[in-house]
Amino acid sequence: MSHSVQPGEQDYPLSPVPASARKSVWSMGLVLLGFTFFTATMWAGGSVGTAFPFEDMLLVLLVGNLLLGSYAAILGYIAARSGLNTALMSRFAFGRAGSKLSDFILGFTQIGWYAWGTATMAMLLVKMTGLSESWTLPLMVLFGFGFCISAFIGYRGLEWLSRLAVPAMIVLIAISLSIAASDGGGLAGLSAIVPSEPMGVAAAITLVFGTFVSGGTQATNWTRFARSGKTAVIATLAAFFVGNGLMTLVGAFGALVYQQSDIVDIMVAQGLATLGILMLFLNLWTTQDNTVYNFAVAGCNMFHTRRRKLVTVIGAAIGTLLAVLGMYEWLIPFLILLGTFIPPIGGVIMANYFVAHRADYGDPMSDALPAFNATGLAAYAIGSLAAYTSPWIAPLVGVLIAAAAYALIHVASDAVRDRRAQSLKAI
Repeated sequence: MSHSVQPGEQDYPLSPVPASARKSVWSMGLVLLGFTFFTATMWAGGSVGTAFPFEDMLLVLLVGNLLLGSYAAILGYIAARSGLNTALMSRFAFGRAGSKLSDFILGFTQIGWYAWGTATMAMLLVKMTGLSESWTLPLMVLFGFGFCISAFIGYRGLEWLSRLAVPAMIVLIAISLSIAASDGGGLAGLSAIVPSEPMGVAAAITLVFGTFVSGGTQATNWTRFARSGKTAVIATLAAFFVGNGLMTLVGAFGALVYQQSDIVDIMVAQGLATLGILMLFLNLWTTQDNTVYNFAVAGCNMFHTRRRKLVTVIGAAIGTLLAVLGMYEWLIPFLILLGTFIPPIGGVIMANYFVAHRADYGDPMSDALPAFNATGLAAYAIGSLAAYTSPWIAPLVGVLIAAAAYALIHVASDAVRDRRAQSLKAI
């Protein structure tokens, strides 16, 4: 298909990534680690940290992050093999028009997080530097548009920022963890701390899995650049199991030792206030640019445009407006609720790829694709209902039930079609 932009300029929002544009495992791992180093993930870890004894807390974090990493890695494998992002995979799973449902859910969730991150950066900078409150709104506008610069450039911009930010954040986290372990009295002291806010194991794993499952579902926006399925799986597990696990561990440690789950407050308590501001800035920027990039890719499919850079700026403007209006205060509960409805999208995509397409997609923009894939939409509804009503690990239930429902409906539909065809032949 011919279009006006140069190859790769817009990061292939509506077509497979060609072999010439594929990236190494190091490049991909850095970008994904920058994405998973996210302040909100530390708060999730903090909630777990105050609810369990030290050894049980480590087990909950291990299981939750392993489930999240495995989920994201399977989608990453599909993305690398096909060269497609989640928005384009959804066209096969839900249909040309049906895919707009997942575009809306995923795009809105990401721009909601973007609003939250923008507001958080502005408010905490004012708080920690003693600036006048009147600076808050101008800083929101500054960060709202500033954070999107690397996303505007594209994958190359995300990679260069991550090359600088990820090593710096790892060093800062290591310093903070070592001080926390010392302040907590070492392993013996940590093991002796009594939980203050009990929480069920299933609820805790759901929290760890669910907080970043939206990002895991859209990590395909980068893993589609992988040179092989193996590269994608390694990079995704490094980011979502190790990277996200590190974030939840920092939050849990802080909650245990300082009764704080926010990394900035923890660093202030440790006498690292200046480093805390730097950490927060890098932490948020490397996630903010990824979230607005996700929004842009979903938006390109929804509005059938290749102008990813324009959609990126529009996304930043919407996120900034939401931050200025104060919507971040009530968006978070809604975004977490959406975390229940996002995993079934991944479940349907997995089943659609392996069962219906036998690991071989066609042209994602083909007019031959149905407007609505009834099997995919029905399986998504079943998976979402199961996740919403489940007392167990909701995101995992959503993925498994949606995938199983798709496979069963697809196989049953094929059997009915074959029987009809045989009946017609007999006549």
